[in-house]
Amino acid sequence: MKILLKTILLVLGTSISVSSFAQDKKKDTIKINPDPQIKKAAKKVGDKTAEIAVKGASAIVDKTYKGKVGPNGQTIYIDNKSKYYYVNAKGAKVYLPKSKLRNKPAKP
Repeated sequence: MKILLKTILLVLGTSISVSSFAQDKKKDTIKINPDPQIKKAAKKVGDKTAEIAVKGASAIVDKTYKGKVGPNGQTIYIDNKSKYYYVNAKGAKVYLPKSKLRNKPAKP
């Protein structure tokens, strides 16, 4: 009886340890480099989306400075701390001192 009990325990112990080894399987995955043109296009779309989102939020939340423009003709916004900024092509707010603002060109 003791031999039968020892054999059963040995079989159960072996089956439990074998099943735990099966779960530690390493996956051999191949890293695929995406096409550089796809990466470039995705980055461009992401930047444009960020720019539009920030400009939309700025137009709603902050005031626009009507008589002044940024270095390249960008719309100037004034935040709640009276700081002047414009939104660049990547969607980031670029803060400027008042001395860097230019007068808005007159329409013909």
